[in-house]
Amino acid sequence: MRIPDAERITVMEEYTLSRGIDFSSYTSLAFRRDGHVLHVTFNRPDTLNAVDDLMQRELERFFMEVPADPETRVIVLTGAGKAFSAGGDIEHIQKQIDTPAPTYGLIAGAKRLLGLLLDVPQPIIAKVNGAAIGLGCTLALFSDLIYAAKHAKIADPHVKVGFVAGDGGSIIWPQLVGYARAKEYLLTGEMLTGEEAARLGLINHALAAEELDAAVDAMAQKLAAGARHAVQWTKATINIGLKQLVATMMDAGMAYEALSSRTEDHAEAVKALREKRSPRFNAIDGAPKQ
Repeated sequence: MRIPDAERITVMEEYTLSRGIDFSSYTSLAFRRDGHVLHVTFNRPDTLNAVDDLMQRELERFFMEVPADPETRVIVLTGAGKAFSAGGDIEHIQKQIDTPAPTYGLIAGAKRLLGLLLDVPQPIIAKVNGAAIGLGCTLALFSDLIYAAKHAKIADPHVKVGFVAGDGGSIIWPQLVGYARAKEYLLTGEMLTGEEAARLGLINHALAAEELDAAVDAMAQKLAAGARHAVQWTKATINIGLKQLVATMMDAGMAYEALSSRTEDHAEAVKALREKRSPRFNAIDGAPKQ
């Protein structure tokens, strides 16, 4: 269900509470405040909250604006409807195949998005209420704490659509579960339930769906009641290593992803998705198109 406008922060509230963040100007994201906790919701449920150009631009803008918001001490990131985020929008991916030139500009954008996310001083809790796939999974895993419903599906299936996992998955998975397990899931694109992800240490906690909101709210309020600077500067210290990895790995990862977007294998995988069948990959014809 799409979050109705009536339940979002009003213009007067946004001015009083955030001193300048115009929440009403966002269309792909919805906002709700609970004291010093700001709930941010991917609000494209009709596409399972897939990330298109507009949502990516709005996420970048939000990550740039929220650090200056004195009323926000904790951010809860979640998705409207059944999914957290299903990752890349299929129409957006098809456009990249049909018109490849803009694809190469996405390299800088993907790096910028993760850099901005890591620079947000407030703790970010990902509330994974449903599927977190591809870029959606990456956004959840780069958050500071990850809570998921036991039934949620978590995966980075780039390889299943003939794509390189270059937009952050190859960075964060090894940091959370080690290289051996990260390779197993990134090279196969296999899916985990929330319960399995918690058992592997990929996320913090997996709970029954009906318990998820209360558990996240309790942690969010606990963090919001903490010593603000101590919490934020501890987060900043921990994130130094991740920021270094993003700075050194994202260019190569996204360059390989851009290269893979021009392969016959990728075109076949997207066509198969549209036709609701399994792709037929060919190791020879799967090379980049000339």
